[in-house]
Amino acid sequence: MGKTWLGGALGQHACRDGLTALYLRLPRFLQALPIAQGDGRYGKLLTMLAKTAVWILDAWGLAPFSEENRRDLLEMVDERHDRRATMITRQLPVEHWHDALGEPTRADALLDCLVHNASKITLPGESMRKRPATLTRGAMSDSH
Repeated sequence: MGKTWLGGALGQHACRDGLTALYLRLPRFLQALPIAQGDGRYGKLLTMLAKTAVWILDAWGLAPFSEENRRDLLEMVDERHDRRATMITRQLPVEHWHDALGEPTRADALLDCLVHNASKITLPGESMRKRPATLTRGAMSDSH
């Protein structure tokens, strides 16, 4: 479908317009946050995220959210709410986000910041990863 590609393209367009943009694969980013807390970079990271004009969170909901993940996401998203753009690409339908987030109070607060004023783009079709790969003529001759 091209969700990741579209996110990257919108981030690149923002940069061309003189804005800052940051692309993050959410599962990997959430794994890195405890390390940032442990080595003292967490505060600077939150400040940088709050100042970034366009924040692209790719692969939302692919991994379960821990209590720490919910807390960290709420902190970051709340800081950006109504001030900066946050784009989320996801496999998980929006109607399942509340259940995926778990703890109802934080899930409500997080979704209030993310969903209620959001524009939603639904891309039709199959995943682009399911399409058969095509090799270029040069690539085929190099392998033989």
